[in-house]
Amino acid sequence: MAIKTVIVLLVGLALASVHFADAQPQAKVSKIGWLSARAASNSGQELIVRMLRDLGYVEGKNIAFEYRYANNQLDRFPALADELVRLKVDVLLTPGTPGALALKNATKTIPIVFADVTDPVAAGLVGSLARPGGNITGFSRTEAVLAGKRLE
Repeated sequence: MAIKTVIVLLVGLALASVHFADAQPQAKVSKIGWLSARAASNSGQELIVRMLRDLGYVEGKNIAFEYRYANNQLDRFPALADELVRLKVDVLLTPGTPGALALKNATKTIPIVFADVTDPVAAGLVGSLARPGGNITGFSRTEAVLAGKRLE
């Protein structure tokens, strides 16, 4: 549950930065693009929506979701990512490496938040864990990299 909390906070921060950068009134409805291999029941989507609601982000009131699912056909990710970018969403959210890579290739400007990426550095998503750079951030399960730190 702590992982999902971090993801929700990252999405919340990204939404807040969009509001500050645009100097828009708070009444703006922010759009979140969700890209996943599978439908909601398997991706943690419902939990994230509920946690965002607890932070004051309510679907239909101040946020809207654009969901795109690849139906376990990973070759569909690039087209779905491009579609979300064309919709001009404010933040992109994806669980897993294939979706994160497709979103990274689709935009250099829209904030991207990923979850459950095994090694974002090796995948080419971020430059380093200390300084990810670009428009992408998220939560990783980089066990191999963290193992040495844990021993220290």
